Amino acid sequence: RASAGLTQAELAARLGTKQSVVSRWERGADVPRVDSLARILQACDLEADLRFRRHDEVDRSQIVRMLQLTPRERVRHFQTVVEAARLARRAERVPA
Repeated sequence: RASAGLTQAELAARLGTKQSVVSRWERGADVPRVDSLARILQACDLEADLRFRRHDEVDRSQIVRMLQLTPRERVRHFQTVVEAARLARRAERVPA
């Protein structure tokens, strides 16, 4: 809501609810229903790209993605990771 530049009252008006309801969601005192989430995203000009999965499946999905790369793409990915690690080590040595 904030990144969309909306106040709680403005979001509530777009959703046809009260500002106090939005406030309860944001404080964690209540949670919106799934159908309300879709309306919230639409009101904030956002699009959901969600997949529900177990936490440990994140690692599996990353492995599957890596296995789908061509050998050349794997080498490029490895080089990118090595370069990022090198830059991070260099940044740690630079005095503030």
